Amino acid sequence: MTVLTLAIDGESLAVPDGTTLLQACRQRGVPLPTLCHLDGLQPVGACRLCLLELEGAARLVPACLTPVAEGMVVRSDTAQLRAFRRLTVELLFAEGNHVCAVCVANGACELQDAAVAVGLDHGRLAQQWPARAVDASHPRFGLDHNRCILCTRCVRACDQLEGAHVWDVANRGSHCQIIAGLDQPWGSVEACTSCGHCVDACPTGALFDKQETCTERQARPQRAAALRQARDHGRWHNQGVVP
Repeated sequence: MTVLTLAIDGESLAVPDGTTLLQACRQRGVPLPTLCHLDGLQPVGACRLCLLELEGAARLVPACLTPVAEGMVVRSDTAQLRAFRRLTVELLFAEGNHVCAVCVANGACELQDAAVAVGLDHGRLAQQWPARAVDASHPRFGLDHNRCILCTRCVRACDQLEGAHVWDVANRGSHCQIIAGLDQPWGSVEACTSCGHCVDACPTGALFDKQETCTERQARPQRAAALRQARDHGRWHNQGVVP
């Protein structure tokens, strides 16, 4: 096994070849905030919260997509990065309708966790308050576009874990949104197996179980990695693989 060495915030670290900067930072104990990343799903670098300063690079690099190279010198906690991450989270709150007090994910929301991580305790930006719909057509689950941050974790979970590809992203700019099927009501999409992997993958309360009410959601971020491992090794649910 080839071992590569790099420096993160002045501390040397040795990691196997193929390790990403995000994995290296986690191994080093660096608390990088993420929203679009979920172990078990292919990374896409959508949220931009895990950007790092890389010596010699002309721009910031996403830790989840950047493989470690020998001799890298990385900075994860600078004034520029702190300001950038705070603004990114602030924009997510301003762009959507995130009313935490009446959300099923209150207390188990990764957007809330990211806000705490970047020190966001108030907003400086004007709220957009867009008019967004709620799709409650599915018999078990619901989709609240007001809470969606377009991380695409549901899209990737459905495609890469269940193989159904119910979800996709439609439109552009402020009209961009997650859609089921060919922009159909979720409950009418025959490809949906009602597995709930998309709900488990959602970092906010955008996808929710109808049996849950305010603050009742239980976060299960480990399920995607467990399902991916089970699929890759030919193991299944009844063998106790999925927690």
